[in-house]
Amino acid sequence: MTPFVIAIILTAALLHAVWNAIVKTAVDRTTTLGLVALGHVIPATAMILLLPLPSAESFPYILISTVVHFGYYYMLGKAYQHGDLSVVYPIARGIVPALVSLWAMLLVGEVLPLQAWGGIALIALGIQLSSWKALRSGVGRWALGFAVGTGFCISVYSVVDGIGVRLSGNTLSYWAWGAFLHLFIAGFVGIKKRDTLASLPAKTWMIGILGGLVSMTAYGLVLYAKNFAPLGAVSALRETSVIFAALIGFVFLKEGNWMRRLGAAVLMAFGVALIGMAV
Repeated sequence: MTPFVIAIILTAALLHAVWNAIVKTAVDRTTTLGLVALGHVIPATAMILLLPLPSAESFPYILISTVVHFGYYYMLGKAYQHGDLSVVYPIARGIVPALVSLWAMLLVGEVLPLQAWGGIALIALGIQLSSWKALRSGVGRWALGFAVGTGFCISVYSVVDGIGVRLSGNTLSYWAWGAFLHLFIAGFVGIKKRDTLASLPAKTWMIGILGGLVSMTAYGLVLYAKNFAPLGAVSALRETSVIFAALIGFVFLKEGNWMRRLGAAVLMAFGVALIGMAV
């Protein structure tokens, strides 16, 4: 994997951590997630009017990804109802790289070398270490179930989009249509929260939509990288967003133990290096 592709994925991971920090600080996370979805739709509407259509072969993947993203938002919201973010998030993200690598091997024949699997294991270990204290305090049955469900959804749409973007013939068009179909997610949340939307302060609208723009940009970078690198390796590097989120929490939100998080960052850095040298 070239340094340029690695840099793209790590930039996406940082942006992903930023929008998750935005959601974390929100009072009403369901509404904020709906506004994040709306933040995808606004720029995507302009893009689909200007860009050519992606190939017909890729549209089933766009539709499947949209359905799975809906499940992801649902599972994530439910997980946060039953467990703290510091418990739910590392479980959900920690299982993703191995699952994506497994799906990619079964569906598209991408077999990673043993060294890359070692890097994935170090990144997964770093994810757990970053929130070790919270995890040791115990995980409720419902929180665990929804966290695992969230991770499963992430792994599925990661592989679906990886296959779809390679078939699309135009990464920008695939990205735009996938983002535009977040309209259904934003619409569902809008209907569910219709009684409170009118009273939302302008700041909440602005923060949620800004989070959506950041999230959309992050995923666009990941889609681009999937054209050039194995899906499992891309997923593993993207999950370094967990340590970025932990560092943001420590520096800006005054959370956690800096020594443990620094140790997690070192483990994940070694994991990134192993993957980068292996593929």
